[in-house]
Order: sequence, then structure tokens, then C-alpha cells
Amino acid sequence: MLVDGKWEGAITDQHIHLDRNNRFLDAISDFVNSGGTGIMLVHKPAFSGSLPTDLDGYRDAYNDTLDMASRVRESFQIDVGVVLGPHPVVWEKQIGELGMGRSTELHLEAIGLALDLIEAGEAHCLGEVGRPHYEVGQEIWQEANENLVEVMSMAASAGVSIQLHVEDNGEETCRELSEMCLKSGLPKQRAIRHFAPPDVSANFTHGLSTTVSVGKGSVDGLANSVTQADSPWGMETDFLDDPSRPGAVLGPKTIPKRTQELCSRLISDGLEIERVEEILSNVHSKWPKSLYGV
Repeated sequence: MLVDGKWEGAITDQHIHLDRNNRFLDAISDFVNSGGTGIMLVHKPAFSGSLPTDLDGYRDAYNDTLDMASRVRESFQIDVGVVLGPHPVVWEKQIGELGMGRSTELHLEAIGLALDLIEAGEAHCLGEVGRPHYEVGQEIWQEANENLVEVMSMAASAGVSIQLHVEDNGEETCRELSEMCLKSGLPKQRAIRHFAPPDVSANFTHGLSTTVSVGKGSVDGLANSVTQADSPWGMETDFLDDPSRPGAVLGPKTIPKRTQELCSRLISDGLEIERVEEILSNVHSKWPKSLYGV
């Protein structure tokens, strides 16, 4: 609800990483003290360390993410959903070490394990999965897309939402992902394009759900497109909790700040108070619950 023009309801970061060896709980303290009420904690691969080479390695990595989620719940009493899955960059990087066949086999095994943990109620969403966001050879690109369709099919069978890590090629990326959803049987609203541009109009998203990276300038994009949206969208920081990359992504205070900025902008643009409340309630409460069950 709005109180004196300020949003006093739920505020959710739908894509945030944590690292117990870095800021960890201090980062969540910043989020909560700024007004945050819930997060989707996304498994972060150990790119600076050793990557899993078998399913036991993935099990250990997933359990570490689940343990951090429990620590956050115990420390702050906020809503914490968990997103588990094998990162597509890990798959691509391991081709050189394991070979294409084994890297793909392990990738799909890790998908199965994540889906088992979701079914058991320990996690809530599959991700981040997808395809490399950088240029790769044609053979790898084709395999990545075939893998993604298979992952979508597995998620569709399990009735699970997925957060997608993909390249930023604007509307074309959304269109291609939408076609993959149709091919795999995954409802388009269950496919969530992570780190999405701030255009949530139906013409841009092609029916996909999105979590928008709310950096500078994002409020303008959202304000200009929010009334043309026809699928769920949310806000994210993609906070990495990595001191070696300070500024690579957004800080944990960002979502509460941008929420208030968007609220003020929509009011100044003349939207009725009830409509503004509906939009912010959908973004931070109704849609996260429908997508993740949190």
C-alpha cells in the first residue's frame, strides 16, 4: 500500500547471489534496512575455484546455497526462495576439460538434481540456465540451444519456472526464447528472462516473464512500458557478492531505492493510486508467489 506517496508493501529482489566468504549476511542487512522484504537466492558457480565435475560436486554446491538461504531466514525473517541449476557458462567452460558429450550429460544430470530438490520443497525455481551470453563457435551454439530446449522440456514436465541466462540481443532474444517455449511445451510465463532490459511491453517480451536489471535509466523504461505489459515482471540486482568485481552489477540497496523511484514516477505520470498499488503489489508479491510459490 501507499502511505504519503511511498510504497510500504513487499519489496523483492528476484535474482541475487551470496557468498559466505564475502559480504553474505551484511549484504542482506543492507537490503532489509533499505526496505527489502524478500529475495530469490540464486546458486552461484565457483568460477574462481573448482567447478563440479560430477553430480556429487553439484550436490555439495547446491547444499551450500540451501544452507545460506537458511542462514538468511534465521537472521532476518524475510522470505527467501532458492534458485538452483547448472550455469550455462559452466557447461561451455567444461567442454574443453570433459568433452562436449560428458559436459552436456553432466549439465542435464545437474538439472535433474535441481528439479528433485524443487520437488522436495527445498528450492523453488530452476536456474540460472540458458545459453552463453558471449560469442561461441557454431557447434557449441547449436548444442547450447538443443540443451536449452531439453531443459525447458524437463521444467515443463515438472511444472517448474526457470530463470534464463541469455545474451542481450533485445527483442530478438525474447522472440527466440518464446519459440523455444512453444517447441518444448513450457508455458511462456514460466520462462523468466533474467537481467532483462527495462522494456516490459508485450511487443518486446513476447509473453515471457522478465526480471529487469534496475540500473540507472531503468525507471524511465519501466514507466514508459508498464501499462503495455501482459506477462509478469520483477526487479533484480544480480548482486554477485564478489569484491573483485565491485560495480559489475547492482548493490543490495538498489531494489528498494528503484521501487520508490518508480512509485513516484508513476504517480507523477498521472496513474491512479489504486493502479500504482496494483502494479507494485504484482511485481513484489503476487507474481513472485505465482512463479516460485514463495
